[in-house]
Amino acid sequence: MTLIVSSACSAASGRENGNEAGSSAEAIPAPSAAARPTASGSFESGGPSIHSPRPSAEGASEDATESPEPTGVYADISGSNATDPRRETPIPAHRRNGLPKGFVYADEAIPGLKLDIRYSTDYNFVGKPIDGYLAPLAILTKEAAEALKQVNEDLGKDGYALKIYDAYRPRKAVAEFVAWAADAKDTKMKEDFYPDVNKKDAFKLGYLAHKSGHSRGSTVDLTIVDKATGEDVDMGSPYDLFSPISSHGTEQITKEQSANRNRLKTAMEKRGFLSLNKEWWHYTLKKEPFPDTYFDFDIE
Repeated sequence: MTLIVSSACSAASGRENGNEAGSSAEAIPAPSAAARPTASGSFESGGPSIHSPRPSAEGASEDATESPEPTGVYADISGSNATDPRRETPIPAHRRNGLPKGFVYADEAIPGLKLDIRYSTDYNFVGKPIDGYLAPLAILTKEAAEALKQVNEDLGKDGYALKIYDAYRPRKAVAEFVAWAADAKDTKMKEDFYPDVNKKDAFKLGYLAHKSGHSRGSTVDLTIVDKATGEDVDMGSPYDLFSPISSHGTEQITKEQSANRNRLKTAMEKRGFLSLNKEWWHYTLKKEPFPDTYFDFDIE
């Protein structure tokens, strides 16, 4: 591992945001851009497209407060099929020959975990697979994965399971988000992900950051599913929607939807995770092992 020390002086003002085949995790395919998300994140119409394969205390947004230029130490490392109601999607059997020390594949560490890695598909706010996402896999630090395993076990007692949308995120992926926000002409996914937001304001509003806690490996975007049906629990807004309705404490959702968000929040906080106010799906391990290191190895 080669360590590259940034020359920028400013520091971020807050924190944001084993390789065997036959995993028990399920990879959920992303629907086509034509499909319309409902409040729960399910889709009313349109079929799936065929693809290859942000913490702070409550109310504080790291994405909104981090320095616009990368700072600190950066690490530059070269380096089972389940059936969804929409279609069958295989999780890659062949994975990289060894992850960086301290990292694990989430589905190998957490039995019963579901995966829906949107940034490996074209159904995300950019509208195409994101740099560094070479496979629909979730990678986490060992500490984050162990804590998340406990969360999944806790929720399992009540008939629920976790589903991950994103975990470790390479710095190259964050750089692509920055470039996307600067391209005013590219608004093809606006209707689905930022209908009421000008993309150039995404950083100012706290929906994106020039640095992401995901790159430290202990931040995860996730939701809850019903174990019996495999259906997403209704959280009141879809994943990655740039809107106030995605915030904890919003009054734009029903009591049931609010209770569902609180169920996830309570379970995550019990096992040492911190929430991000602007995004109900976003959590970071409080005692993360790499608090000042931002990684850039590919997800494969």
